[in-house]
Amino acid sequence: MKIVGIAACTSGIAHTYIAKEKLVAAAKELGHEAHIETQGTIGTEDELTAQQIKDADVVIIAADIKVGGRDRFQGKRVVEVPTHIAIKSPKALLNKIEEEINK
Repeated sequence: MKIVGIAACTSGIAHTYIAKEKLVAAAKELGHEAHIETQGTIGTEDELTAQQIKDADVVIIAADIKVGGRDRFQGKRVVEVPTHIAIKSPKALLNKIEEEINK
């Protein structure tokens, strides 16, 4: 499964980066590919490319705030969760998404 997403928290620091790291690590462990953009107080980092978005099977928005650039995901399956879900149980989240996609 190819995954793209955005991580963003209210302060734009700790939870943003932890959520990104957890999602990328869990995806790798489960044999998936993940590219996660961060949005926070220092701006956007690791901005998703048009090709990454086009190739993605799913978009995960792990955010506690409103994120920018959502229009890029039009026509894609978008899953929205708070950052704490991505941090505490990223593998369970990815397994559930994969199960839903394969129905």
